[in-house]
Amino acid sequence: MAFDGLTIANIAYELNRELTGARLYKIAQPEADELLLTLKTTDGQKRLLISADASLPLVYLTDDNKPSPMTAPNFCMLLRKHLQNGRITGISQPGLERILHIDVEHLDEMGDLCRKTLVIEIMGKHSNVIFVNGDGTILDSIKHVSAAVSSVREVLPGKPYFVANTQDKLDLFAMTEEEFRDRLASKPLPAYKALYGSVTGISPILAQELCHRAGIDGDRPTAAMDDAAYAKLFQVMTALKAMIENGSFSPCVAYDGKHPAEYAAIPLTIYGAREDGNVPPSSQTVPGEGYPSASQTVPGEGYRVEPFPSMSALLEYYYAEKNAQTRIHQRSADLRRVVQTILERNVKKYDLQLQQIKDTEKRETYRIYGELLNTYGYNAAPGAKSLEALNYYTNETIQIPLDPTLTAKENAQRYFDRYGKMKRTYEALTTLTEEVKAEIDHLESIATSLEIAQKEEDLTQIKEELIESGYIHRKGPAKKVKVTSKPFHYVSSDGFDIYVGKNNFQNDQLTFQFATGNDWWFHAKKIPGSHVIVKTEGKELPDRTFEEAARLAAYYSKGREQDKVEIDYVQKKHVKKPSGAKPGFVVYYTNFSMAVPSDITGLIQQ
Repeated sequence: MAFDGLTIANIAYELNRELTGARLYKIAQPEADELLLTLKTTDGQKRLLISADASLPLVYLTDDNKPSPMTAPNFCMLLRKHLQNGRITGISQPGLERILHIDVEHLDEMGDLCRKTLVIEIMGKHSNVIFVNGDGTILDSIKHVSAAVSSVREVLPGKPYFVANTQDKLDLFAMTEEEFRDRLASKPLPAYKALYGSVTGISPILAQELCHRAGIDGDRPTAAMDDAAYAKLFQVMTALKAMIENGSFSPCVAYDGKHPAEYAAIPLTIYGAREDGNVPPSSQTVPGEGYPSASQTVPGEGYRVEPFPSMSALLEYYYAEKNAQTRIHQRSADLRRVVQTILERNVKKYDLQLQQIKDTEKRETYRIYGELLNTYGYNAAPGAKSLEALNYYTNETIQIPLDPTLTAKENAQRYFDRYGKMKRTYEALTTLTEEVKAEIDHLESIATSLEIAQKEEDLTQIKEELIESGYIHRKGPAKKVKVTSKPFHYVSSDGFDIYVGKNNFQNDQLTFQFATGNDWWFHAKKIPGSHVIVKTEGKELPDRTFEEAARLAAYYSKGREQDKVEIDYVQKKHVKKPSGAKPGFVVYYTNFSMAVPSDITGLIQQ
């Protein structure tokens, strides 16, 4: 699943077709490493998302807008100064590099026509967006790279822009057959690894596809390839070059069951697609449903391949959810660190307390020793090291160790003293462990809430819970926080409304304020998770709705990665909240249970 040179070539082709001649209407920087360009074209308004995020760099056309910060970052202000109302003259890709050049012409302060280039580098952790003058001088970049960070290339205002050739790979558009063969033969590796290690812009999945098209086993070592195999592989590479030059792209996604496995800008014949771009009959898209999703296809056997109308549509579908999760994960980093630190501290405390409780297990034995010595101590000879006596609790004879320097009565008192100390320790620790375990459960539920969070407002409510629980301190004067986060709302296949709490505050609100007595309540058994409420409206729930609500409870729980999760469910009237209990904590004494997978495919979120 690589954003390789072929994917960039497909994007460059689409953007050239859609955006050449377009005017830059708005320039926004919604994230520190992300741009959103709004453009006016002859076909209407279009938006281009550019992300240089180290974990998920992306470029694609989108219909979605994103809120921008109140104060625009410096890089955004510079782009607005130079490129606002500028016209895109062309979009290109050097070779098959993971780089896009967006050329823009605009009028400067004197009214003279100027040309500048926005360079987008999609290179994992080295991804960047660089603003370059007409003479190749860097004006600024979304990420500054100094000599202290990279000895290969500095990306700073005033420095010349160039593409660092650090991998010494062949250019698909310039290499000869002899160069291609010599380079692959010099690498004692499987053919597909030698291929993507030798030619610029080729990803592992694309290398496997090209080997498959050439009729070569990709795992076969290059040393075992003959002249015919090299010739076939070069012939496939030549066909790939012609396809790129002609813009003959066929974006598609290969699914393994319901999960996307790979995507590419050409049909993936290794997963069953045909080279003509068509999809086998066993995996055709359901007609009339727009571009496909996992739930809109008729599954064939094994993998299935789904075509997409454009690479932008594919990337937005494939990465939109992951991109949102990445962003919210970054923003919740501080909260997760706080929760994890306190949780680890409490787990260590809890383990220590359990060990201390275990050390008090002999307290009853000491009490019995003391009682038996008081009863049979007269049988102990002076200076004896033990006394054999009948335990009248079990009718068994036991051996009682004695201190020979003490009398039987003094030994008995010593055992009673040990018993009293251990009893007090046990009683104190029992209370403490219950408190620490409740705190651990609470912190684990907050950690689960952080994993469930999808928006900034979700984090705001979780942060408020941490403040109210005393885990973090509020900065500045106390003020009422406006709560805009709402529970998830689903509709079952039978038309019943299902609500899922995103955090402990919402769980309490759903269960004790929103739900009525005959509504059904669902929760993962003995693990942190969301409260799930099914509104019955006085009707009897069908079995399918019970199962769907249980699957939601499994998915929004700590056990979501398990094959199956045990779910407790009961009518809301049987759920109680103990006095002084932590947020989200409830008790119930009668319930039903079922084990379900944490798969919510097909459930509709409102």
